[in-house]
Amino acid sequence: MKSARAAGVEERTARLTILVDPRKKAVFERLCAQDDVTPSQMVRRWIRTYIEEKLGRPWTPDDEPRVPAQAPGAQATPKPRSSKER
Repeated sequence: MKSARAAGVEERTARLTILVDPRKKAVFERLCAQDDVTPSQMVRRWIRTYIEEKLGRPWTPDDEPRVPAQAPGAQATPKPRSSKER
């Protein structure tokens, strides 16, 4: 039997928690039900589409995660100075 990774199936082990207006959530869930998809399936589809748009190519489960880019305007954490630099 092939492992999930060898078969090209995504592992679903990470949790993403978001806050959303309860009315939007209710409408979203109803629309997902009409399309016969779960809200989680729809969000995973959107995330995958976003990743592929940004990468400019199809995403595969074998893609290695990269260190996230620093957010625009964020300050880099200063490197501690050694006693020689003080």
